[in-house]
Amino acid sequence: MTHFQNSPLAAEANAIANALLKNCRADNYAGYDPFDALNSDLFERVGGKVWPLGCVAWLQLHKRSPVNVRPLVAVPKQRNPKGIALIVLGLLERYKYLDDDAELAEAVELGKWLLTQSVDTDAWRHRAWGYHFDWAARAFYVPRGKPNAITTCYVARALYALGQVTSNGVFIEAAIDSGLFLDSLYTNDVGVEYYAYIPGESAFVHNASLWSAALVAEAAVRVGNDDMRDRALRVARQSVSMQRTDGAWIYGTRGHHGFIDGFHTGYNLEALTLLQETTGTAEFSEAIDRGMDYYRQHFFLLDGTVKYYHDRTWPLDTHSVAQAIVTLLKVGGTRNDQFLVERVLSRAKESLYMPAEKRFVYQKGRWVTNRINYLRWTQAWAFYALSLYAAHETNQPEPHHASH
Repeated sequence: MTHFQNSPLAAEANAIANALLKNCRADNYAGYDPFDALNSDLFERVGGKVWPLGCVAWLQLHKRSPVNVRPLVAVPKQRNPKGIALIVLGLLERYKYLDDDAELAEAVELGKWLLTQSVDTDAWRHRAWGYHFDWAARAFYVPRGKPNAITTCYVARALYALGQVTSNGVFIEAAIDSGLFLDSLYTNDVGVEYYAYIPGESAFVHNASLWSAALVAEAAVRVGNDDMRDRALRVARQSVSMQRTDGAWIYGTRGHHGFIDGFHTGYNLEALTLLQETTGTAEFSEAIDRGMDYYRQHFFLLDGTVKYYHDRTWPLDTHSVAQAIVTLLKVGGTRNDQFLVERVLSRAKESLYMPAEKRFVYQKGRWVTNRINYLRWTQAWAFYALSLYAAHETNQPEPHHASH
């Protein structure tokens, strides 16, 4: 058992991760989600799903409400593939410093469950994953189970990690196959190259395209497909060419995509970093450095508070905090980044953690706090980030000095 003699904060992070894991286990890793309101049996029985705008309104009502009425409208707690993938990644980080075979076995069982949740390969040709709820947005409507890029990318990352730790080729093969699915999302729209977020939809969202590029490239390298690899690099160049001179990315290309937020910026930077590592190139280093400079300057207050948007602080969001820890450790890695992570952790414990419930709040606004317990969006992300930090402190006590 690791005792964290030289890092009291890592010991604290591990203790909170223990509590989160215990809570998640108590519900067999099922939970509510900010976007699961269309799973309401009541809403479906009254015919609400036939009205597209009604679906969006119903979903947003539940997402924004600080009171959880899901039990009253018959929304069940369920497992979410992306949430389970994050739990798997967290368990594997813990295995690095706890060396606990029971937790590794649990990660393997959750990985096997993920394999059972992939889409019908007869319909989609390859393994892929979607959400366990119907998803209504301004740009599109996605029925339950239809695959999307981000969920597939995170599940693939978890399966690759499982395969590497256990030498189980079944996990690796499934992850490679999902890379082939992601490659099928390739879109060339009047010379603009990207991977679509959802099959059949034309929305260009940078984080989905970049994460897809990273996972397509990994599959391409593993199977020796140079065309796939080159396509992934071209897609990444497209998003890099659209990075602002100050290092920022807006969310996407549609009119309502003009915002800049912290966790999607972190996604972009982490995906580009993984893409470089996979393909053995340094082509994107300058873009990553500019992006990290912008990220550090615009998404943190001096006390370690993580801002949601580049130009305003509220709401405080546990997901934003978790991705900040991941980005600073996996993309940044400087001594100053390490110090910033310590401030972020201390501030998050003070402002977002509920010690009596042993979990994190969803969001804290200037006036209202939403304490609803969301597994995928909140607790799974926090568990992964805390486990990553504890493993980093145990196995990499001395952060490096250069950003790349």
